[in-house]
Amino acid sequence: MEELIYFFLLALLAEILGTVGGFGSSMLFVPIAGLFMDFHSVLGITALFHVASNITKIAFFRKGFDKKLVLSMGIPAVLLVIVGAYFSSLFRSDVLEFLLAIFLILLSAALLLFPQLKLKATQGNAIGSGMLSGIIAGMLGTGGAIRGIALTVFHLKTEVFIATSAMIDLGVDLSRSVVYVLEGYVHRKEMLLIPMLLVASVVGTYTGKRILEKLSEEQFRKIVLVLVLFTGLFTLGRWVAVNV
Repeated sequence: MEELIYFFLLALLAEILGTVGGFGSSMLFVPIAGLFMDFHSVLGITALFHVASNITKIAFFRKGFDKKLVLSMGIPAVLLVIVGAYFSSLFRSDVLEFLLAIFLILLSAALLLFPQLKLKATQGNAIGSGMLSGIIAGMLGTGGAIRGIALTVFHLKTEVFIATSAMIDLGVDLSRSVVYVLEGYVHRKEMLLIPMLLVASVVGTYTGKRILEKLSEEQFRKIVLVLVLFTGLFTLGRWVAVNV
């Protein structure tokens, strides 16, 4: 029971921070869930949790989303997440986790220290970031950080940013959930956690929305990058603890 309480509180924290950061809870939830279960079970439970999380975000931030970005970033993400999900059992997850951590740390730190080093808001960058975030989401369970960084360059309003990210992520999570179920990553004991995670998604999204109401657009952008940097450092620290 004590472990379940810790799990719920950490999932709630991941949902709040994921909402405030605009990229969803999976980026923080994956390393948290890894403390309680094996890697493939983490992939399965994260995808199911994130489906509920994204539906909740779309409901709370329903003022609109950028249809062009949903298509240009979302379609490649959905196609590549299926590929990544199928290949998730073929590659060493520890190597991929290390590379992801280094990538997130370097990219977010560079954009924080040198704000002038912005990606260009082009169709090509939208498609490329969608592909990259999709395949990483399929293989590691989270690609929201890459999508979050890419979306910041399009200067969307906070509500539109979150709704757009959630729409893309919903397609990604529904697609990989099917693959994970077929691959046997979802077990009965993890399914029993779904009601708890549904509560975390609703309470966490609502709390995150209230926090966002007090932030400016520039503060929101910086929070996105800081949370990406934090996640990279957390992921790297977890990798070191397990592999060194």
